[in-house]
Amino acid sequence: MANKNIRGEGPRPGKGRKWTFLIVIVVLALLAGGIFIYRQISNRPVDYSDIREHFKYGSIGSEPANGIPYWIWKVLPEMFPEKLPGQGYASLGLIVEPGKDTPIGFSERTVFIKRVGLNCSVCHSGTYRESPSGRATLVLGMPANKFDLQGYLNFLGACAQDQRFNSESMLSEIDKIGGKLGFIERLVYSKVAIPRTREALLQQTKDLDFMSAAPLWGPGRVDTFNPYKSLKFHFPMHKLPPSELVGAANLPAVWDQKDREGMHLHWDGNNTSVDERNKSAALGAGVTPTTIDLPRIQRVADWLWTLQAPKYPFPIDQQRATRGKPIYEEKCAGCHSFGKAKVGQVTLIGEIGTDPARLNSYTYELLCNQNTLFAGYPWRFKHFRKTPGYANRPLDGVWLRSPYLHNGSVPTLRDLLEVPDQRPKVFFRGYDVYDQQRVGFRSDVSEEGGKPFFRYDTAVPGNGNGGHLYGTEMPPEEKDDLVEYMKTL
Repeated sequence: MANKNIRGEGPRPGKGRKWTFLIVIVVLALLAGGIFIYRQISNRPVDYSDIREHFKYGSIGSEPANGIPYWIWKVLPEMFPEKLPGQGYASLGLIVEPGKDTPIGFSERTVFIKRVGLNCSVCHSGTYRESPSGRATLVLGMPANKFDLQGYLNFLGACAQDQRFNSESMLSEIDKIGGKLGFIERLVYSKVAIPRTREALLQQTKDLDFMSAAPLWGPGRVDTFNPYKSLKFHFPMHKLPPSELVGAANLPAVWDQKDREGMHLHWDGNNTSVDERNKSAALGAGVTPTTIDLPRIQRVADWLWTLQAPKYPFPIDQQRATRGKPIYEEKCAGCHSFGKAKVGQVTLIGEIGTDPARLNSYTYELLCNQNTLFAGYPWRFKHFRKTPGYANRPLDGVWLRSPYLHNGSVPTLRDLLEVPDQRPKVFFRGYDVYDQQRVGFRSDVSEEGGKPFFRYDTAVPGNGNGGHLYGTEMPPEEKDDLVEYMKTL
């Protein structure tokens, strides 16, 4: 039996150690590769510790589904400058801060490659100037008075329809602006990102084609719900009545949200939940029920919960304001002051008499679809309702909400106190120089430095400036006193 234990039949200790070593090397290599791949494909937003910076540039979850790969977004104004009204994204009224990589309202997140998406501040940040030569003051939470959202969407669509939107041309232009893509990233852009982005933008343009038959929104306005119908729920837009497809309205301010809980929100008061309103707005910015970033949205919501409207920064005639206060209490406070019975409630369209297009654009069919969103989650929508009129809004920071009425059809507070026939029929939107006397942005300037402003015509469907006759019967002196007092709100 001893003779069977011959050389070569027993274990070789040296060979075993060699295999162990090779296995360890393979495992470590796989682990390193896995970490590298995880870091590349993991969902990594850019975060900001300062809440104001987070509001301006932080992600809400729009990038994974509807974001644009960073270098494509970056190079579009360089490749297609003729499709913009001026130089760069700023020509669309976006606010570009010195040293920042994107305008306010654009966030960044890496999902395999870096992407750019929209957040809340793109519609809720604006500026004002004391004079044409004055320095612009940024105000967070106010309506984006200069931003042309429809112009931005049209720019993206026009780029996608251009034959130069291809991998070879775009990568060449990306190289010219300093995009140093590595081998893998270049391959991803060439084979996936560029062709799929173009395909997605072409599809979005097709889905929004119904807007070509409706009046232009202009800066500071958005048709909130008609794009919703097409992009989210795939309504047959070409079969809807034309009157339903006109719904452009002013972008709202978003201050003092705690005091608005339970009020009828949106212009027509179709929801009474601030939380649902926030999530609905996020969906409008490109978030989906599966990509919504609840913790980061909650950071913004918590901040806006107690964010107060900014005080009027210019001189106030205190004697006039003192005379105007009792006029406000008598004529306006019942519908527009916190704590009053009618504030946040809906006034029937037959009583308020303002343009009905925005109200008519929101339908029972849409609310039924909206109330299916987030099905299976505790935050499923359940507060959307169809209303018969427009909601009475609190007037905190009213000095920064020009132009007035839900559709932005009256340029100043002083104009709003005139009967509709005496209100401006045509004026210009998108200028941020302030009119301290009439209270509102200057609307009599058609261009500045070669930049044209949007011509708003109240004869266009949806742009009517009728209704809201409250206070129009007063003598001019009382109207002036009332406007002076409203600067203090």
